[in-house]
Amino acid sequence: MTKPYYEFFCPVKIIAGHAALENIPFELHTLGSKNPMIITDEGVRKNNLISPIEDIFTAANGQIGHIFDNVPTDSSLETVQAAADAYRAHNCDSILAIGGGSVIDTGKATNILVSEGGHDLLKYAGAHNLPKPLKPLFVIPTTSGTGSEATMVAVVADKKNNVKLAFASNYLMPNAAILDPRMTLTLPRHITAMTAMDALTHAIEAYTCMAANPLSDAYATAAIKKVKTHLFTVLKTPKDEQARLELAQASTMAGIAFSNSMVGLVHALGHALGAVAHLPHGLCMNLFLPYVLDYNLSHNSEKLAELLLPLAGSQIYAATPQEHRAEHTISMILAMRDQLFDMVQLPRTLRETHKVSHEQFDEIAEKALNDGSIIYNPKEATLEDLKNILEKAW
Repeated sequence: MTKPYYEFFCPVKIIAGHAALENIPFELHTLGSKNPMIITDEGVRKNNLISPIEDIFTAANGQIGHIFDNVPTDSSLETVQAAADAYRAHNCDSILAIGGGSVIDTGKATNILVSEGGHDLLKYAGAHNLPKPLKPLFVIPTTSGTGSEATMVAVVADKKNNVKLAFASNYLMPNAAILDPRMTLTLPRHITAMTAMDALTHAIEAYTCMAANPLSDAYATAAIKKVKTHLFTVLKTPKDEQARLELAQASTMAGIAFSNSMVGLVHALGHALGAVAHLPHGLCMNLFLPYVLDYNLSHNSEKLAELLLPLAGSQIYAATPQEHRAEHTISMILAMRDQLFDMVQLPRTLRETHKVSHEQFDEIAEKALNDGSIIYNPKEATLEDLKNILEKAW
């Protein structure tokens, strides 16, 4: 049933396909950019993922003003300031963020400083504190999971105060997301699995949580089907460019979905676990997804039942009695995790990570209870409820 009121917003131009990279110089030209800066990390550069983009600019008689490749695993205020200083020193006029979530966050935050001027990023923290559009920003993801290329959020660490700062504004959305399978071909299998489970969780929570709407539902279900259909193909044949492209599209579609309908308790617990045990975000999603869905079952079984169709296909969906479809959806996710464990040893339980102890449960639960994502979960959760979920995930 259509909601009486909802909003949906995604101004990001999606440029996708086997020659998507070749369009970058032209797309920048249309925005008046002549001297872009690349923001990336050492891993991306060592894997020679920047080289084809440099060649494309040379062939198009264009230039790259500077390459900043000093982005760490978790971006920080210091990293953003260093990138902004480099941008200004080389008289750049746009940004190409090439990498995963940390690189994309760095690109977004750097764009705030170089567009607004000054050095005080902190005054723009929070929601909707940017007064006007920023410089051109293109994002070229090298993983298929975060969906950050289509969201209005950036997260940057304040190391001095040991907190992570969130920035949210419509103006943080990139001008374009470039999805080219060449950029994910070298992604290791276990990271491919982790990031795909991140995308799957984005889509499932976008569909089943309280702010879902008809348009976000369409993106979410399409993303779920693409992950389920193509993830194991990529793991078996990592150089399959078409399957890689499908996963990249799934990640972006899931990003568009949750950017408009938010996420829930899986993310609240995942954020908390990541902060306490320093585990990768995608792994945290994989650890909690089925247990949170089971917890929410009494409040959204109808929507969860609908997800059996993109996860299992029409034949299994039709053959499953309606009253059993929600439970079967969870069973499908559990089976996917077992298969990922067999193929790439992606942990399914907190115990299998070898980095989490029972003594940390209180801290994880308390952090999760105070995480903003919990607001949109379809079922309220107490501290005791969260501890019970942690026990099930143990």
